[in-house]
Amino acid sequence: MKIRESWNKTAEKFLLGRKIVAVEYMSPEESSEAGWTYQAVCFKLDNDSWVYPMRDDEGNDAGALCVGADTLPVLRGDK
Repeated sequence: MKIRESWNKTAEKFLLGRKIVAVEYMSPEESSEAGWTYQAVCFKLDNDSWVYPMRDDEGNDAGALCVGADTLPVLRGDK
């Protein structure tokens, strides 16, 4: 199986058919606990999993989320 196909299957396992039940930005305290400068927008799925963008796969800070033609930005500091 090719790498892309493998990751597609993994993503489907976690996300396909799920319902978003909550959306909120991380609090300054939550981002600080993660060692991040920025606060990402997060969404909770119907299986109680939280999903949030990260700058990279090593978790080195929050990341912006592209939604169609718009972008939900990261927030900095205590905003």
